[in-house]
Amino acid sequence: MNYPEGYNPPKLPENPPRILLMTSQYFLLGEVLAALNRLEVPCKLLDFGTKEMDLDTFVTTVRDTLNDFKPDFVLTVNHLGVDHEGVLAQLLDEADIPLASWFVDSPFLILDTYRNLTGCRTALFTWDVDTVAPLADFGFDTVHHLPLGCDATRFVPGDRSVPDEWRARVSFVGNSMKTKTERRFVAAQPSFSLVEASFDLAEEFVEAKERTARAFIARVRPDLSAELNAIEPGRKLAYETYITWLATCLYRRDCIARTMPFNPLLVGDKGWTELFKHVKGWRYHKELSYYDDLPSFYPVSEINFNCTSRQMKGAVNQRVFDVPCCGAFLLTDDRMGLEDLFEPGTEVIAYRTKDEIPELLERYLADPQARQRIADAGRRRVLAEHTYDHRMASLIEHMRATFG
Repeated sequence: MNYPEGYNPPKLPENPPRILLMTSQYFLLGEVLAALNRLEVPCKLLDFGTKEMDLDTFVTTVRDTLNDFKPDFVLTVNHLGVDHEGVLAQLLDEADIPLASWFVDSPFLILDTYRNLTGCRTALFTWDVDTVAPLADFGFDTVHHLPLGCDATRFVPGDRSVPDEWRARVSFVGNSMKTKTERRFVAAQPSFSLVEASFDLAEEFVEAKERTARAFIARVRPDLSAELNAIEPGRKLAYETYITWLATCLYRRDCIARTMPFNPLLVGDKGWTELFKHVKGWRYHKELSYYDDLPSFYPVSEINFNCTSRQMKGAVNQRVFDVPCCGAFLLTDDRMGLEDLFEPGTEVIAYRTKDEIPELLERYLADPQARQRIADAGRRRVLAEHTYDHRMASLIEHMRATFG
């Protein structure tokens, strides 16, 4: 395996465990599978796909795979591949096989729809340090913080031939959340009182201390909280997701508005053209492929701008690792735990408030040497500690220490 210069390979114990990867959507599993293969960990992917599967077929498929492959544990991402009724938990309990589930989106917007959550030996891993204690309160005995990482074999520096329209002084890659928010609103079917309060709730939730919209609404509007608790669980979860994503939409809109004097390039869904349809001086580009395009896109922006989803109060997103890993400069929002991953001012530059954004953009656009110095330092840190190989080695270590 040809690793990049400066890569610090993680150490694995002898006789690494056999891992069965299970999913219903191929989300992040490509990175996980590639990392396990690089680490020479025996693994197998069981992908149920997105189609409905009858109970007998599900049980037979899982049992046959467990008997044939004989995994030491099963690994999922965001509980994908785990059925909502708790059948998999029962099967794993019967076979005495632990389950590791790595959450890279809010577990509180996921777990409410599952039954028999603690029906087998389960370890939860969460990308958000602020969710560790609350997940333990759900009844899980084993919860660990495991941040996102980067595939250092894909996000590499170098000269690239790219379309001219990709080049920018300032760029942002991400979803506006506008369409996603609207879909959650439709699914929630909220009452008039919930609709009336929605915008104010979302605006306040942007800076609220609560990690979930549910806890926030319970504090500021107990009357609405009681109304939410009385409706069907699916609609309740849809409304809480709606508030969370609307808060993200408003936050990103306000952050990116501060970049407008620098003629930014916004890459993502069509929602951006609606949010900024009355603003001049910026450019839009449709969504780019994460795997095929972004490793080449990030290095041709002088500053890659970042503002994090409001569903994560104590985590950083994928761009915080990917951008420096390919030798590019990142300006991101200051998040809980960022200083544990990178050294602020040396390996990463972060704004604490939205009002700091213009000054920081102006300063670093005028100082290419500083940009390169910080980008290089950030890349060294990613290669030393923050690849998906490191994340999988850490997960394996925790599973072995917990379950033997």
